Amino acid sequence: MGLLVLLLGLVFASMYVYRYFFITQLPRESVFHCGVLYEDSLYSPFRGQLELHEDVKIYIEENYEQINVPVPQFGGSDPADIIHDFQRGLTAYHDITLDKCYVIELNTTIVMPPRNLWELLVNVKKGTYLPQTYIIQEEMIATEHVSDMEQLGSFIYRLCSGKETYRLKRRGARRRISRRETGNCHRIRHFENTFVVETVICKKS
Repeated sequence: MGLLVLLLGLVFASMYVYRYFFITQLPRESVFHCGVLYEDSLYSPFRGQLELHEDVKIYIEENYEQINVPVPQFGGSDPADIIHDFQRGLTAYHDITLDKCYVIELNTTIVMPPRNLWELLVNVKKGTYLPQTYIIQEEMIATEHVSDMEQLGSFIYRLCSGKETYRLKRRGARRRISRRETGNCHRIRHFENTFVVETVICKKS
């Protein structure tokens, strides 16, 4: 009986330490201002490396991430707010230039889950890890209009409420889009893994 009481005491003590010392400090460390250098031969063949800035908020308990991409220093990409909701398996892009929202199933092969991304950014901040310098592209097509916003969950609802919102569909594998092919497309460049992602959102032709 005494051993059982001792074990229960250790369990509750561990829970107390985790909750009041680790979790209470987490929100302050879960807001990151990120800057990453990367190469893009298509857009800057003679300028060398480009720099991407964004603000990342990670909510481990709620299992979602929020990314703000400000107006880039170079052309060809739109500022945006992005939410990755791992609980519902959805991603929402708010293109600030168009003031429109786009929703698609969460791509877990590209987007790191909250705790993994938090650990990555902590290591980047410490200088113990440097992100890769390459860029990958994902191409999407805007499809039907979303009328029932509440089905998207509270996080995406707050982001997209009052804005035109559309579903997205990923295109099949194809070569990277050149600048001449982007008449009906908008680009959002962001950092949510060990590399830069360029999300190309095109109107349905």
